[in-house]
This record gives sequence, C-alpha cells and structure tokens, in this order.
Amino acid sequence: MAQGAASGTITAKDIHAVLSRIAAAMQEGAAELNAADGALGDGDLGITVSRGFAEAAAASLPDDLGMAFMECAKAMQRVSSSSYGTLLATAAMSAAKATKGQTSLDAVEVPTLIEGALAAMMARGKGSLGDKTVLDILDAMAKAMRDVPANELYQRGLSAARATLEDFKARPNKLGRARMFGEGSIGLYDPGQLALVRIVEAMRGQDRELSI
Repeated sequence: MAQGAASGTITAKDIHAVLSRIAAAMQEGAAELNAADGALGDGDLGITVSRGFAEAAAASLPDDLGMAFMECAKAMQRVSSSSYGTLLATAAMSAAKATKGQTSLDAVEVPTLIEGALAAMMARGKGSLGDKTVLDILDAMAKAMRDVPANELYQRGLSAARATLEDFKARPNKLGRARMFGEGSIGLYDPGQLALVRIVEAMRGQDRELSI
C-alpha cells in the first residue's frame, strides 16, 4: 500500500512518506469527517484522525519495520484516547509484531498484515463483521488483495474499500454510539469507514470520488 509497493518492497522510508501524505489529507478533510461523525457520534473524528497522523508523520522511524510501526502506534496513543485512535494503534502494533526485525517487506505480504490487524482490532474492540465498522472494510480489502500482483495491490484494495463503504451505507450501524440511531443510521456513511477510505485514498493522493 505504500509507494514502494509498486516496486515490490516496502521500507520505513516508504511508510514515512505515506504517513506524511495521509497527515496532509486528514488535516484538509477533518471537517468532512467531523460532520459525518456529528451525524452519528461526537463529531470529533476528524480531529482525532488528523492529530494522530500528524503525530505519526512527525515521528522518527527506525529502519526496522517492527520498530517503525511501533513508533506509529505510540504516536497515535499520545494524542488520542478515542476508540478510533485506539483501533489505529492496535493495527499498527499488530503490524509491528509481524515485521519485527525486518528492514523491508514484500508488498504481496500486505494482505497478511491487514488480516493480522483485523484480528487484533476485532479482539480489542469486540466488534464483528457486518456491524458497519472499519472491520468490514479491512476484511474486504484483505480478500480483494489476496494473491494479487504487487502492482495491482493498491487499486484492488482501494476499490474494495470504496465499494464496501457504499454497500454499508444502506445498512444500520450495530456497534458503538452509532448503533443507538438504529434504522436512522441507514443512508449515512459510518464515520470510521469513511475515515478509513479517505486514509487509503491519501496513500497515493487519489482524487476523492465520494461525498456526504
């Protein structure tokens, strides 16, 4: 998913470049995410995500990918105590464990990292597939990216993320504060799902094609 994925390998330098792009995009799109969150939650998701990625992008990442991902997790935890920030940190810690001691990662292993992050986030947040959360998007991305050539990974993942966001827009939220809206959440993007799609889009500066 990082820029280096096109060449088949990912390094800490690639991760830092991606974090910088995401941080810039989240700062620019914070109002959109706050608005989406305001319809079903506290209205501060944009602030949470922009602060988290700004902190991660400012961190000095060592060459060891495991340590680099752990620095990202620590950065998220320093500036966010929200459930979404905790889930992002959990995903980063899962990646840290999987890549400990490595200075490069074969891009085709990214789906495995996503699967690991998904399992860790499900265990931490007690969520299930079908609840209309980021878990559904991660699951769709991992499946779409499995056994795919490195140069197709990003587009396959992005397409799956966007399609899943649209699919779940027509469903009710079943987890978190948004579940209290019941049928009233039908027709609205889940804020966390929307944020994840924006994050994936920002990895290569994709033009946004969705709006609330």
